[in-house]
Amino acid sequence: MFHIEPVRTPADVSDFLRLPLKIYANQPAWIRPLDKDVLHVFDPRKNPLYTYGSEAQRWIARSNHQVVGRIAAFINRKKYALSFEYPVGGIGFFEAVNDKNVAFALFDTARDWLESRGMKAMDGPINFGEKDRWWGLIIENFVDPPYYCQNFNPPYYVEFFEEYGFRIFYKQLLFKRAVSSDLAEKYIQKAERIRQNPRYSIQTIRKQYLPKYAEDFRHVYNKAWIKHESQKEMTHDQAMSIMKKLRPILDEDLIYFAYYDEEPVGFFISIPEINEVIRYLNGRIDWWGKLKFAYYLKVKKVVRTIMGLVFGVTPEHQGKGLEGYMVDAARQTIVPKRKYESIITNWVGDFNPKMIHIVQGMGMKQYRAMATYRFIFDPQIHFERAPIIE
Repeated sequence: MFHIEPVRTPADVSDFLRLPLKIYANQPAWIRPLDKDVLHVFDPRKNPLYTYGSEAQRWIARSNHQVVGRIAAFINRKKYALSFEYPVGGIGFFEAVNDKNVAFALFDTARDWLESRGMKAMDGPINFGEKDRWWGLIIENFVDPPYYCQNFNPPYYVEFFEEYGFRIFYKQLLFKRAVSSDLAEKYIQKAERIRQNPRYSIQTIRKQYLPKYAEDFRHVYNKAWIKHESQKEMTHDQAMSIMKKLRPILDEDLIYFAYYDEEPVGFFISIPEINEVIRYLNGRIDWWGKLKFAYYLKVKKVVRTIMGLVFGVTPEHQGKGLEGYMVDAARQTIVPKRKYESIITNWVGDFNPKMIHIVQGMGMKQYRAMATYRFIFDPQIHFERAPIIE
């Protein structure tokens, strides 16, 4: 028998963090996340969602004094819960031994908590935060290691979710290619046309000029993404905060800005895939962990993979091949130095065929699929998958 109890004490928190060590003891691809990255999600001092009336709860399952499962449930009242026709909560950080009874009991516990707070459905596994972290369940390719702050799971989790009644709300596709690979011919041609146009220029970021690039990033972001009055423009301070967070791992060869008549019109931001360093830290980033991090990153240079974070192109310059122009410039810079071998993307939803087409045009091949699942509490509510972005 087993029982489920809320996480209350420091010992419970430790058990919550350490359960994956048991689940993945014989899985060499798994990389233990940094404890602090998980803890920050549930810390009101670190996670700004708590200031919007959002809430989260964690539970652990025990059997004979051994932890056999864990789960978290959360309600993101700032954005996620009210983004659909009915209020939707989330579950995440799910781990369990290969016992369906344990898994279903954890799902039931999270469901009861969410339903008691007015939610009509739950999505999972998702994050109590942004979608670029801890989002989705692996459904294809359980062999490759996870990237930084990506969920990882054994195949039997898929059976748990689907047998319980979760249905795929959307698939999350991840792509990869060798840095030496050429772009598709049409992207090469477009890039060459831009290269021949003297009004366009491109440059890599320089750390000593971060305030300038923060402002250029903000300029492009606000023109490319702020389309509705409900969306607030990014401030310079917010842009600087992003750049400062990137600075410790920033490689100047991996971030590009495009200009038209000296005005910023595009950016391509990628970073070293730091999970290739974190695998050596055993979840800790104390003073010793920081020394080890610097050693493996700067001295041993163990990172051989690039994480492509984001493209941005202002509307009036979209469709002209700026994405290919920046990626090709990066390839010409990176390949001769033989520092990196491959580039991967964060996930792209199957509801975004235009972005998938662009990524594939860059020579990227799908290497993993994940899924965001939805479980609707009332069977009378009609289930529909996430709508396609036209």
